[in-house]
Amino acid sequence: MKIAKDKVVSIHYTLKNDAGSIIDSSEQAEPLVYLHGAQNIIPGLEHALEGKVADDALEVSIEAVDAYGEYKKELTEVVPSSMFEGVESIEVGMEFQAETEAGTQVIRIAAVDGDDVTVDGNHPLAGERLHFDVAIAEVREASADELEHGHVHSAGCHH
Repeated sequence: MKIAKDKVVSIHYTLKNDAGSIIDSSEQAEPLVYLHGAQNIIPGLEHALEGKVADDALEVSIEAVDAYGEYKKELTEVVPSSMFEGVESIEVGMEFQAETEAGTQVIRIAAVDGDDVTVDGNHPLAGERLHFDVAIAEVREASADELEHGHVHSAGCHH
């Protein structure tokens, strides 16, 4: 069965950056299982997997625009530390949920300079070309519930 819209796909992958450092991997773990065509994975990888079948393997590089987007400087802002009421120690790398005009968004602490805190709303991989080594483990039909909900149901998943 070929990978196409509304198929459930299981893949093993290793994700690297341009320097060749491993960012993430399913090695020694369960495969990533997703509903193809439901925007459950980055667009560039989903496009590269289209038409492949179980046991296919591929190496693919995904430009930032087809991954987590270009880095947008306008998504960074310097705010006073008083905005983090109740947080004892604000440190670079911490993540918080913030309510924005676009809804709830995850922001990361990018810098702390006294009472000035730089927050960044970009995805941590925004602006980066990503390199995937992928092995397709399985392709199957999605259930009616999976199609209705727009994602794969794993064991113990209840809606």
